[in-house]
Amino acid sequence: MRQYLSIASNAFMELVRQPIFLLLMTSSSGFCVFISAVPYFGFGEDPKLVKDMSLALMLLSGLFGAVLCASSSVAQEIRSGTALTVLSKPVSRLTFLLGKFTGLAGSLTLMTFTNLVAALLAGRMAFDAYGDTDIKSLSIYAGVGFLAYAVAGFFNFFLRRGFVSDAVFAFILFTSLAVLGIHLLSHDERAFGEVATVDWRMIPAAVLILFALLILAAVALACSTRLDTVPTLAICSTLFMVGLMSDYLFKGASDSGSWWATFLYAITPNWQQFWLADALEDKKTIPWSYVAKSSVYMLSCMAAALAAGVWMFDDRELN
Repeated sequence: MRQYLSIASNAFMELVRQPIFLLLMTSSSGFCVFISAVPYFGFGEDPKLVKDMSLALMLLSGLFGAVLCASSSVAQEIRSGTALTVLSKPVSRLTFLLGKFTGLAGSLTLMTFTNLVAALLAGRMAFDAYGDTDIKSLSIYAGVGFLAYAVAGFFNFFLRRGFVSDAVFAFILFTSLAVLGIHLLSHDERAFGEVATVDWRMIPAAVLILFALLILAAVALACSTRLDTVPTLAICSTLFMVGLMSDYLFKGASDSGSWWATFLYAITPNWQQFWLADALEDKKTIPWSYVAKSSVYMLSCMAAALAAGVWMFDDRELN
């Protein structure tokens, strides 16, 4: 158990210290807030468009984050010989792979939380043709983002601390406090006297997206035991596209009794189960009971992907 926790914590910190992680996290969350400051003339559906784009951006950035972090955590360590050094100690390959996945899942959760904070602010800032851009909230979010980089630079220059990890945690802390302060202290009005509020219904939608990202992370980790970054990204992207169309591609033939369609429909993750942005229309909510049921589906897919990864990693030559 101690070896597992050590590998998981080290994998998490190694991923957080990656410059690509900081760049992907800050750019995706910053762009998420930026899209709420642009007029779309969506015939009154502008807030809904902003929320849909925020959730889509959360999913897309998580896809790239899962592949890049999985390749950095496993494929590069195999190539550099670090994995061989770790496995030369009393550490099994199963413990090594599960520890790496736990660290990867922690980093993806951190990125998704940061994007969720930005999405909540974007949903509050969204306006229609009768409103105006919330310059104050946009300026506060951009200001605390630059402040996080400045604080990390100060610690790096004077205290010789790691810039990237300090910038990651400072960005998460400052932006979370800023959005909380905007929600509690600012009472801006939209058109027709409507008060701008945070749409908390996006939280279960973001949790479902995190479930999808954890499945993608497990698949990316399994691919990284044998492949490099680009092939892993190609496989995960193909699986993502096929999973979005699995109902159209396989369900009809599966209901007709085709064995191959039934098999492919069973092993292909159905991402539509995790994308419920349309459920946020007309004051509807996503019940937490559905989130709990989706977690069982997520755990099943994740266990299958990790089992395949352990099988492929078990006889992998590390010399």
